[in-house]
Amino acid sequence: MGLLSKERTIAGVGFNRWLVPPAALAIHLCIGMAYGFSVFWLPLSKAIGIKESVACGSNIGFFAEIFASNCDWKISMLGWIFTMFFVILGTSAAIWGSWLEHVGPRKAGFVAALCWCGGLLISALGVYLHQIWLMWLGSGVIGGIGLGLGYISPVSTLIKWFPDRRGMATGMAIMGFGGGALIGSPLAFKLMQHFASDTGVGVWQTFVVLAIGYFVFMTAGAFGYRIPPSGWKPVGWLPPAATSNTMITQKHVHVSKIWGIPQFWLVWLVLCLNVSAGIGVIGMASPMLQEVFGGRLLGVATKFSELTVEQKTAIAAIAAGFTGLISLFNIGGRFVWASCSDFLGRKKTYMAFFVLGFILFASLPWSGAAGSMALFVSAVCLIVSMYGGGFATAPAYLADLFGTQMVGAIHGRLLTAWATAGILGPVVVNYMREYQLSLGIPREAVYNTTMYILAGMLVVGLLCNLMIRPVAAKYFMTPEELEQEKHLAHEKVVTNGTRTAVVVDMARIGSGGNPALLLFSWAAVAIPLIWGIATTLQKAAVLFK
Repeated sequence: MGLLSKERTIAGVGFNRWLVPPAALAIHLCIGMAYGFSVFWLPLSKAIGIKESVACGSNIGFFAEIFASNCDWKISMLGWIFTMFFVILGTSAAIWGSWLEHVGPRKAGFVAALCWCGGLLISALGVYLHQIWLMWLGSGVIGGIGLGLGYISPVSTLIKWFPDRRGMATGMAIMGFGGGALIGSPLAFKLMQHFASDTGVGVWQTFVVLAIGYFVFMTAGAFGYRIPPSGWKPVGWLPPAATSNTMITQKHVHVSKIWGIPQFWLVWLVLCLNVSAGIGVIGMASPMLQEVFGGRLLGVATKFSELTVEQKTAIAAIAAGFTGLISLFNIGGRFVWASCSDFLGRKKTYMAFFVLGFILFASLPWSGAAGSMALFVSAVCLIVSMYGGGFATAPAYLADLFGTQMVGAIHGRLLTAWATAGILGPVVVNYMREYQLSLGIPREAVYNTTMYILAGMLVVGLLCNLMIRPVAAKYFMTPEELEQEKHLAHEKVVTNGTRTAVVVDMARIGSGGNPALLLFSWAAVAIPLIWGIATTLQKAAVLFK
């Protein structure tokens, strides 16, 4: 058995289950930099001109522009990387989710590190040679595959280690994906400042440094993964009693059947609609605040279109603080809402998302027209917290409905909803804004109709959530099918198909261990995250001056 084999990751006596969340965070904090990639757009748009962008000729075609090395890239061309991130993330998670369940989280996490960090190195070469297609291939495609594998790598493992706190466990890990940009963006900015010169903007060197650093952290996280032995459960914990109307099953659905189960598609729509509404607001948060409030951000009763250049620069700084603030709510919501779902139940938690979200979206036009920035900012922050909470609660919802045996693979299929929402939400907001402007509607009112549309999407999501019922018995694996799947997943079985006894003291697994190792593991992920949060709070403080 090699170092990456699943058998080598089975936990032994003295392994503490609280070592698994920091391992997951080590990977998610690295790949979460995908949210902060926009920090590179402006420098890359001046990679040739350094001080000012060098535009390509007006007669140059699209394909010629892709391979051109003597003119700067448009930000719209660079923005395709962001779109590719989440489309490829959802696609790769769906394709390789079953493979992950069979080979285990360590191998999947290590392959994710190779793809994400290798993609950054290819992007560095693309910047050095000034070939944008290399950036699309490197970060967009290969890096996107790393995102998908890295994102789902800890899901099944955490749910098996924390059957008593499924929401909290997945919330801790997925919180890291939201927090990756808090660390990566300011770090990348400082690195670009360090490497910038009269002949370069310092981006390719920054990509190389980030790739090396991320590879170390992600590899450490991958090798930190352990899976519990078959039959393990926390000391003193008993599975909930099986009843005819429970939303938490003790059986297991095979991922190959998932496309034909109505409950899966209802959860798919629930996640897609929740994410579409949230990501639509996140994508336009900065311009929306500036255009809705205009000079009122500076204490001046002036519309956005009437501001001077200096005033627009000042409110842009305030809007940057606003985007930093909502990123903190994105992170916090992932942990807080997912933890609450352990007590409320997943269905009731999503009901809260949709009912409260509808009220908040509908209130934004009113608070904007009334000039109440406090209410407006509070509403957006709560909306974004539920956007993050929807991501973190989804894996536990799937485990409740479809069992834990293949929840990682099923979660991979569900992430196609994220890929869809990543296109749907921004399209609704951006195109509606442009349409409203074309009708001559003032900038401070162009988002009103959009907010009502997003609120309507949440109503549809609420109806879908209310329709979710326990999965019918015909969809679950038979005992024989389950044993076959456990065999493919390298869980020990004997020749007659019955489970073998695990010859270890189960009570001594999951707690104890070396306290110094536990402290070091958490410090390794907590210190960078605290630094990122502190840096973001400094920027957000501008909003309250």
